[in-house]
Amino acid sequence: MVDQNMQWVPGWSEQGPEPGDLLLAFAGNSILKPGDGWFLTWGGSEMGDSRPEALMLGTVGGRRLYVTALPDTGLPGLETLSLREAMLHTPDAPSELLSTGFQVWQWWQDHRYCGRCGERTGPHPRERARWCGRCNIPWYPRIAPCIITVIRRDDRFLLARSARVTRNFFSLIAGFVEPGESLEQAVAREVMEETGLEVTNIRYQASQHWPFPHQLMVGFLADYKSGELKLQEDELAEAGWFTPEEHPPIPPETTIAGRLISAMKKEIAGGSGN
Repeated sequence: MVDQNMQWVPGWSEQGPEPGDLLLAFAGNSILKPGDGWFLTWGGSEMGDSRPEALMLGTVGGRRLYVTALPDTGLPGLETLSLREAMLHTPDAPSELLSTGFQVWQWWQDHRYCGRCGERTGPHPRERARWCGRCNIPWYPRIAPCIITVIRRDDRFLLARSARVTRNFFSLIAGFVEPGESLEQAVAREVMEETGLEVTNIRYQASQHWPFPHQLMVGFLADYKSGELKLQEDELAEAGWFTPEEHPPIPPETTIAGRLISAMKKEIAGGSGN
């Protein structure tokens, strides 16, 4: 069993795992979780005869930690837990580590060939990157910046329900940053596109890694300026203005959406004007 309070230190090495090293194992988009923690042991009985490719993530409590994929074939002693469930609803989950592990592993699989010439890539000798020997260029893990914002109008704030997601809670306006945009410009554009509203006083609040599959969510507060709700139907099923005391179900505070909503509730309760 590994003490989850031990500090995780990111690291990189070409060297493969050895018996006794720790292993974060995925099966598709799920974590293969042993009952007493989050890590398997390389060569342990829970792995059976599997010795798959594994990629170093760093160290935990001085022990090397690797990430890999294993088949979800009912391996004894392992629970299959979705990454989303672990990050949203499991308070003791090491979410930063799980996010890093999933994103790094997906990148490693998706960049086996150079996107410029098609040559097979190999590991970079010094950095966490895949290297194309023909083009002499590295391919680093991919991160896509996204904005997410909560909008205030007097003593109310905007919540919306996605047209694409079946979960029963309402959340916030979000979207990917386009080439050439600042983050603030992306907030204004996404809000206008999805709701028909113009916003002002756009201000940074917080950010969160979001490995679905490789986003960085950048959170903002904003104030309503003008316009009436006109929803982009392929994005939003419904939306409305709600008070801090009365609103539909919202995401938990393990998510940046939940924390942004909490911050806006405190701002409204504090009586500061928009």
